[in-house]
Amino acid sequence: MASITRFITAKLKLNVNERKSAVARPWERKFLGFSFTAGQQPKRRIAPKAVGRLKERVRELTRRTRAVSTQRMAEDLSRYLRGWLGYFGKCETTSVLQSLEEWIRRRLRSAIWKQWKRGSVRFAELRKQGVGKDLATCTAGSAHGPWRLANSPGLHLALPKAYFDSLGIPTLTVGG
Repeated sequence: MASITRFITAKLKLNVNERKSAVARPWERKFLGFSFTAGQQPKRRIAPKAVGRLKERVRELTRRTRAVSTQRMAEDLSRYLRGWLGYFGKCETTSVLQSLEEWIRRRLRSAIWKQWKRGSVRFAELRKQGVGKDLATCTAGSAHGPWRLANSPGLHLALPKAYFDSLGIPTLTVGG
């Protein structure tokens, strides 16, 4: 590291950021939001810090107390996700993208559930979306919070992946 730093500063007349520069294995470092898996066939993956930043931004855009319509929330989220996908979409660890996609849909279900507010509205909306009467009654009358109910069978039936596709939410996985 010392000899490379000397060469870069003396011969190339460039500054070396000691904090960001290191000599290490590829899977131990991150570069521009990406890192690599260890193994015979290394794969390009999204650095954990970049995933954390995505989640933080999605949390802001899908806050349950955010006073915007579902359509507006979907538009804002879609715009952000398209940009994010333009940069990180070429990652080779699809399981990370798949779990992020599921997490985003759960965030949206939670926000929509919160917007429906009262039990009678929730029941009516579930029925309108084709959920059976018994399941709609159980889901609408549940004492569980929005995050837990966002993973319930009733909300999965009422707000399936196709619903979010119709809102324009891009899929993060190829062919997904």
